[in-house]
Amino acid sequence: MSDQATIVAISNQQPAPFATALAESHIFPVVDATWSTALEAIAKVQPAAVVAAATAAELPALEQLATRLSARQPYIPLIAIDPVATLPGHAIPIMGERGQFERLGARLRNALRVRALHATVLRRLTADNLHTFTTNAPDPLDDATVMLVGRGGSHPALSVAFGERVSVVGALSIEAAAKHLNARDLDGIVIGEGFTPRVVDAFLTVLAEDPRFRSLPVIITAPGSRLDYDLANLETIAGDADHVAQFALPLVRQRAFEARLNRTLRSIESEGLIDATTGLLTPEAFDRDLATAVYHTQTRGGGLSAARFTFRDMPLRAQRDAARIISRLMRKIDFGTLCADGSIVVVFAETDPRNAHMIARRLSAVMKHTMHGPKRDARNDPRVKVIGMTPDDSAKSLLARLQDAAAQRAAS
Repeated sequence: MSDQATIVAISNQQPAPFATALAESHIFPVVDATWSTALEAIAKVQPAAVVAAATAAELPALEQLATRLSARQPYIPLIAIDPVATLPGHAIPIMGERGQFERLGARLRNALRVRALHATVLRRLTADNLHTFTTNAPDPLDDATVMLVGRGGSHPALSVAFGERVSVVGALSIEAAAKHLNARDLDGIVIGEGFTPRVVDAFLTVLAEDPRFRSLPVIITAPGSRLDYDLANLETIAGDADHVAQFALPLVRQRAFEARLNRTLRSIESEGLIDATTGLLTPEAFDRDLATAVYHTQTRGGGLSAARFTFRDMPLRAQRDAARIISRLMRKIDFGTLCADGSIVVVFAETDPRNAHMIARRLSAVMKHTMHGPKRDARNDPRVKVIGMTPDDSAKSLLARLQDAAAQRAAS
């Protein structure tokens, strides 16, 4: 059978309780297997996805299966039904179905879309762009960002539990959460205490109506919440903060992997000019664009300004996060790069220093309110310096003046 045409459903209860829901979803044909025949069935049909029961007795077999599937390319989704312990490998949960499995089809379709994206990246890799994507890349959670929405007593514990694995952005109100959604890319949302059911319903309805957020993992920690929204990765996970993180992070990992694949595709489509980890230009491409911009400004007139954003003792993950925020927000005519020293340089085309200051302040304000420093909950406010190009500037001298100005400001 084709690896694009089969789903393997694994359960010692035959037929699998969820096999009917899979068949009714009309995604792909379903092959039933028990745990004793699972590996044989997978080797035979080369499935596009695997859906498996995840009771305590089946956990050792699930771990072995996850190890096998994680070594295959492209990505083969493994969905675990009602898991009772920490999930192995890249397995993702679906919980609280109570035998109904109403959300299984949507969860599976989203996972298969990630698989198709991975297959596209692998198909477009060549000897020249292979460096943009490696099969032994770090865990996608290393680049993930989760927004915690809430103001109740559980908020500090959730911040600690998630902050040990991913970057965390806090929002004390739904209004603040909406601003974060529009300002940056997120890999998951956790909704804690402090809101009425009506407020949560309005927020989830807005998310479901926007195509950008329909596949975003959304975790509600209040038990008994509604789940009938058009959100493929919506879950209710009650319990302590570690328990919530334990079952939420696999969904966050899949979303972060999808984001990495999208950045890689943009890098490939730009023929390597865009850095797949930041969304900004590579240093080499930035130097070429800056030289061209300086030449055109000198010969054709107009304005050219540049800004340098610097941060205090910020780790690489946070540097890349800041770069992705800027790449999302800056104008299409502007370009920038993440420098080796951790600073970010952005060039504003056809812009005088006065307007460049206004743009840079807006970018700085967004980063200030959406990033955290190396100490948990400590703000890491970016320092920014803006200069304008002079008639006798070259690309090299412009950068040198920007570096000197930033150093003088830091010293003062």
